[in-house]
Amino acid sequence: MGRGKLRIYLGAAPGVGKTYAMLSEAHRRVERGTDCVVAFVEHHHRPRTEVMLHGLEQVPRRELEYRGGLFTEMDVDAVLQRAPAVALVDELAHTNVPGSRNGKRWQDVEELLAAGIDVVSTVNIQHLESLGDVVESITGVRQRETVPDEVVRRADQIELVDMSPPALRRRMAHGNIYKSDKVDAALSNYFRPGNLTALRELALLWVADRVDEYLTEYRSEHRVSKIWGSRERIVVGLTGGPEGRTLIRRAARLAEKGAGGEVMAVYIARSDGLTSASPKELAVQRTLVEDLGGTFHHVVGDDIPASLLDFARGVNATQIVLGSSRRKTWQYIFGPGVGATVARESGPDLDVHIVTHEEVAKGRGLPVARGARLGRSRIIWGWLVGVGGPVVLALLLNTIDLGLANDMLLFLAVTVAAALLGGLLPALASAAFGSLLLNYFYTPPLHRLTIADPKNIVAIVIFVGVAVSVASVVDLAARRTHQAARLRAESEILSFLAGSVLRGETSLEALLERVRETFGMESVALLERVSDVDPWTCAGSVGPAPSLRPDAADVDMPVGDHMALALSGRVLPASDRRVLAAFAVQAAVVLDRQRLQHEADQAKELAEGNRIRTALLAAVSHDLRTPLAGIKASVSSLRSDDVAWSEEDRAELLEGIEDGADRLDHLVGNLLDMSRLQTGTVAPLIREIDLDEVVPMALGGVPEDSVDLEIPESLPMVAVDAGLLERAVANLVENAVKYSPLDERVLVAASAIADRVEVRVVDRGPGVPDDAKDRIFAPFQRYGDAPRGTGVGLGLAVARGFAEAMGGTLNAEDTPGGGLTMVLTVRGVDRRSDPAARPAVAERQAS
Repeated sequence: MGRGKLRIYLGAAPGVGKTYAMLSEAHRRVERGTDCVVAFVEHHHRPRTEVMLHGLEQVPRRELEYRGGLFTEMDVDAVLQRAPAVALVDELAHTNVPGSRNGKRWQDVEELLAAGIDVVSTVNIQHLESLGDVVESITGVRQRETVPDEVVRRADQIELVDMSPPALRRRMAHGNIYKSDKVDAALSNYFRPGNLTALRELALLWVADRVDEYLTEYRSEHRVSKIWGSRERIVVGLTGGPEGRTLIRRAARLAEKGAGGEVMAVYIARSDGLTSASPKELAVQRTLVEDLGGTFHHVVGDDIPASLLDFARGVNATQIVLGSSRRKTWQYIFGPGVGATVARESGPDLDVHIVTHEEVAKGRGLPVARGARLGRSRIIWGWLVGVGGPVVLALLLNTIDLGLANDMLLFLAVTVAAALLGGLLPALASAAFGSLLLNYFYTPPLHRLTIADPKNIVAIVIFVGVAVSVASVVDLAARRTHQAARLRAESEILSFLAGSVLRGETSLEALLERVRETFGMESVALLERVSDVDPWTCAGSVGPAPSLRPDAADVDMPVGDHMALALSGRVLPASDRRVLAAFAVQAAVVLDRQRLQHEADQAKELAEGNRIRTALLAAVSHDLRTPLAGIKASVSSLRSDDVAWSEEDRAELLEGIEDGADRLDHLVGNLLDMSRLQTGTVAPLIREIDLDEVVPMALGGVPEDSVDLEIPESLPMVAVDAGLLERAVANLVENAVKYSPLDERVLVAASAIADRVEVRVVDRGPGVPDDAKDRIFAPFQRYGDAPRGTGVGLGLAVARGFAEAMGGTLNAEDTPGGGLTMVLTVRGVDRRSDPAARPAVAERQAS
């Protein structure tokens, strides 16, 4: 008997419908006459799932006693004895009770498969062993029950059971997944929209990768070399030049346009190790492509086009992105180039994109005015042709008699070639040397530097004139080309400066860095002084060891009377100072803008201070005077000799005095805390503590029966200031109790999310609209129609200020079913590796 087949229903989270889908498949098979039994299915008291078990044969479970409790597990022996065609086994990652036949349920399934029984099972994405750390970083829950990835990958069929996060949360809220007493906690913790979205993405990507593996195996087994465009795979050909960054970003944009697009950057090096690529630039491009979600590949091959195409076809790519060639026009005589060859040989299945780019490397400046305009290598070739060409031609013509006219035309051709390659000077040298050789070897009298026939003199003069004219034209064209390149570079720089002005960019360091890169300098500094006799001060600089005085710099550009731009590194030609002057003016503008912005910020702070002082005066005038007036009235009444107060009246007056004093103490405390936050004098003393040492102390200001406290003992410690945390939680709880209905208790619950710990204060009050959730944290804000005398609106502002002072956050969320939830997040301390940490008494699982 052969091995059975395994079918797995994979889900992103509990409740998406895996078990329901498995049971539906069982009913379809039973209707077709297949012998199908339920080996183990857990319905978790979900009515719809429980109904689906009706009509299916169930193998009795095995009962096991463990630590005084009675548990049931799948009876493997009973299933093997029953020997059905198909067995349904739920929760593949389940850990069996000690004393079972195997430690894991997937091991039980392996026995059934080995016996030739087909198995249909279920598993959640968070239970895959390789994804344990990823899931913990997302949800904060470490999955103890896992299944090796290889077990799931070996499945003959994997079917994804998908559901959108909003739909799953609705199912949860309707009680279709957990019991009603667990719904709020689940929605606020594991089943948050962000968690569900991330888990759903993990499941989709895992299944997509498995489909890719199936496709690769099929293509390999059937020797399919033709590209199948099942998904967009874009290969980027890199040369190691700076244009690679442009190509990678362009490929990433192409990949985003298609579903599941993938970018693979490849650099092909020659087998002999000779390469002109910059290792530093390749490292930068590797980091860029990995940041964009792609992969980097290093391939060795002497035939670059063939190697690139082989790589693209090997990974089933659909597109290739290449940069336009950086070669000069005359270099095409050696071949069509990589881009043209790849485009010609790619075939109909591969699209080739040739992307234009500008090779702009860091430190590259404007084209240098001085020096060779045609390039060093071109001038060397010009001199070689201009001097060596006439000698080689004379040796050839000494063996062949073509006549003086043809000889002069050949020497003229050599001179024109020297002019085209090297410009004026090589052409003049070629003309002079060629005329001497013509006179000596081919003009009568031969082998003498004299000319007998006057017509030959005219011919040689014309020969020299034509050579000089052609050389002059080539030199003029080179000069005009160079000027055009400089003007283009200058226009781009000036356009950048104009654009920065329009965009309102105010970063002086970024502008100075642009100056340093444009002109290839080591450092740039903007210097200023108050008057002609005051010392220079540095307003901003980039690069090592910037000049602190204009006269100490290699280049200085004055800006007005008391400001200068100082550059160190090399001396600039006069032609570059025009653009440098534009940079200097822009730097001065940016500096002025920064100072104006700073003054505006200071003015805003003063205005905010004035607003707070005004609000404080208003609070003092009413909210503080009201309890003072009540206290004074009660004290005056008690001291009055005209009235004989009973014991009940005296107790009521004393209670009023105590309530007024408590209100005053609370209001004054919040005012003092707000003043400390405004002046920046809050200095938290961070230490590691347990939440259950602090949070219960924060509940002293509210009635005992108004709050439910849920702090699991398995929570990690938190790094906070105990006093600030207590005040923050106290303010949140008092605010929640104030707005909650009398018959509803406030819930204070804590949970761990990755490396953070959340304290959630949940009320069932009227809630707050989304557009007001940020405003309620502003000082002196009281939402809605809160009556006067209930506070000055500082509680939430103080709580958020204390949370941020400790490196945490405080935000408001809607409570499922109505109300407001305050979420206070602080940094947690991992205690799992600490042998002295107290053991967890409860393990939070979400399966």
